[in-house]
Amino acid sequence: MKNLALSAIALATTSGLVFGTMPAASALSWNWNYSGTGIEANGTFTTNDTPNNLGFYLITGITGTRNGETITGLQRAGTPIPGNEPFNVDNLISLNTQQLTGDGFGYSTSGGNYSSPFFASFLPTPGYLEVFSAPPMIPGFESLGLEDSELPINFSATISNHRS
Repeated sequence: MKNLALSAIALATTSGLVFGTMPAASALSWNWNYSGTGIEANGTFTTNDTPNNLGFYLITGITGTRNGETITGLQRAGTPIPGNEPFNVDNLISLNTQQLTGDGFGYSTSGGNYSSPFFASFLPTPGYLEVFSAPPMIPGFESLGLEDSELPINFSATISNHRS
């Protein structure tokens, strides 16, 4: 019985130390939008609250719509949206003039489609593009079908609040 009581005290003390010293998770909420010929997309991002050394925040969640379709998920960083292999997204956003990297972010929609906005530094006049991929998805960017596109967009994102 004595060992049981000591075990309970040790567990309570350890739990208090572990849980008492855990920092509260913080996040930033962003409003974002982009548009181009035949494209309207907008919503919110959740990011970590600390930028990397280049000023980019990691996008950890996304909500919104693209051309009336609900955004259903964020593409995992380090993977390509289906139909745009081998171009992996990095899901980074910044308050800098260039808000997206060349890898951009990716998401899926309720219609089974995928989009990936990114910064195209390789263009004669660098700017934002969106790769759009719709079923049937044939692996590889060189296999873009009639239902797919890579079009110029105007992109903007601002921090709307800080969440804990």
